[in-house]
Amino acid sequence: MGAEVTSPSIGGYRVKVRNGPKVENERYDDLDAALAAIESRGQELARHSQVDAVGGGLVRRIEPVQQVTARIQLAGPARLRAGIDVRGDGSAEAWTGWLRRRVVEQQPGESPYDALRRTARPD
Repeated sequence: MGAEVTSPSIGGYRVKVRNGPKVENERYDDLDAALAAIESRGQELARHSQVDAVGGGLVRRIEPVQQVTARIQLAGPARLRAGIDVRGDGSAEAWTGWLRRRVVEQQPGESPYDALRRTARPD
C-alpha cells in the first residue's frame, strides 16, 4: 500500500494499521486519500480475517464477531480520532474517539467505511 510521503508539518492525516503484532504507519496530506487507504486496507484484512471462537467450558466463550483481529486508526487535525475494527468473522465496524471509542451507527445501505467518511468529515 503506497502511502504519500508528507513533510513533518502540523497538518496531515496519520493512518495506523494494527494487524496482530504488526503495526504500520502511513501519512497522507488529504483526508480523502487517507479514507480510501483505510477502506482498501480494511477490505483486504477482512478477507483474511477468519478466526475460531475461543473459550467455553470454564471460561466465557468469545465468538469470532466479538474478536477484533485488526484495527485501522485515523488521526488528523482538530483532534480527529476515528477508525475501523475488523472482526474475526470478516465484518467491520466504524468508531470514533480515542480513549473511549464510540461505535458509529450505520445508516440503511451504508457500509462501515461510508459511516466513517460521514463522521470523519468536518462540518
